[in-house]
This record gives sequence, C-alpha cells and structure tokens, in this order.
Amino acid sequence: MTQPTETIGRMKRSPDHEDEILDIRGHRDPDRNRLTPVVQLPPETALTVVDALSGLVRAAHRGEGERPTPAGELKRAQVFEEGDVFMLEPPFPGFFADRYLMDFYDTAARDICSRMHLHTGLRFVRMMTGPDTTIRVSSLSPITVRPPTGRFAPLSCFADDLPGTPDGVRRERHNVIVPPNAWVDMQIPRGVSHQFNAVGPNAVIDSVHPEESIETLREGMSGYRMMAQTIFLARDRGPAATCADTGAPETTPPR
Repeated sequence: MTQPTETIGRMKRSPDHEDEILDIRGHRDPDRNRLTPVVQLPPETALTVVDALSGLVRAAHRGEGERPTPAGELKRAQVFEEGDVFMLEPPFPGFFADRYLMDFYDTAARDICSRMHLHTGLRFVRMMTGPDTTIRVSSLSPITVRPPTGRFAPLSCFADDLPGTPDGVRRERHNVIVPPNAWVDMQIPRGVSHQFNAVGPNAVIDSVHPEESIETLREGMSGYRMMAQTIFLARDRGPAATCADTGAPETTPPR
C-alpha cells in the first residue's frame, strides 16, 4: 500500500507534472481545513460584488485570447478544474505570495465535478456566492467551521462516501455548503485535501497563496507556474451528480 503523504520537504514526485495523481489509499490529511462564515448580503449586493470580480477574470481571458502571453513569460489568465482564473497580483523578489481570482464553473451546467486535490503549500481562500448559487466544499477530513463573524444562517454540513475510489476502497468525504449571497473564508494547510464545486452561475474565489514562490524552490520546479503545485487524488472527474447534493439544512457545523 502507498505510504501516507509526507508534508515535510518535497511532496511531488515529478515537480513539473501538472496532473500528478496520488493514490487515495495512502493519503491521510496532516491537519484540517478551517472555514469561517464572514457575512451574508442582500442578493443584489452579492451579485454586484461577484459580477465585478468575475468580470475581471473574463476580461483577462479575452485579453489572453487576443494577445497571447509570449512563451517563457508567466501566463496570468489560466484554467483550473473549478473555473477560469486570473492572477491579480503576482509575487516578486522579497514577497512570496500571489493572489488570484477564480470565476467558478457551474457544475450542474457542465455536468462535471472537480477532483479532490491538495497543494504543496498552504492556501487562503475567500469564496463568494450570489443568488441561486451554492458552493460545496469537501475534504477527506472533517472541516472545522469557526463561529461566524456576524449574523449568518446555520450551514449545511454532512458526510458521504467519496465517489470514484478503487474497488474495495471506501473513503469518507466531509462537506460544507456555502449558501447563496454569502462570503466564507477558508484556511487550507499544506497537504490537506479539498474540493470545490459551485452549483449555479454566480460564484467567485479570491485566493491568496502565501508560499507560492517558496514552493517553486522547495519542489524543484523548472519555472514558476500557478498549477504545478497541485496534486490530485483521483484520475478522472465525476459527473455533477457526485457533488450536487447539499445535505440536510438542519445539520450542525462541526467546531
């Protein structure tokens, strides 16, 4: 059996591989993700914020299509499994973090769920939803839901079986549903599994990667890229039915 993931030193077998797969049977999260409900907004306010941020991503991708980034330069408009992204603030010498925006895909419209994965460095993400849209946040370990910073309706939290595992292998998946018109913050420690899937058209992530430049050196990559620090825990993406359930609304968030 594959040994549990080690989070000291390098984590990738092939530093430049952008679709590296880790055997789900051997992975154990070294920590837990922390999710903080921040604020719920009136629908029209939430939609204005989400539209403004996702509009930056869409404009960046239109620009990339019209004026492609020259070979050898950092491409700031890229595509992730969960959505289109735009690196809003790149790192520079002496400042190792970057920041990107992600315009979520609508899982239901595409009938594709993103895969469970982990990163070789810690992450901080703020997820924002507008009307008629939820985000299902998942992990192989229970997600700690911290007390809300203001008035916030109870979150739906539940567990199910991770789909797509090898024959005879069962892994429990822990889920929290971000409701419509909401902001939540999530702290993702290095090497901890997570999975994001939006259901609905209005969702965006504002993400900060405080170790991004350090990761490039630690993992031994040949050059700085936004995707090379990801390790997936499944080979294939599942259909929308495997991540569409939002659970029972009366469930109590874990602390």
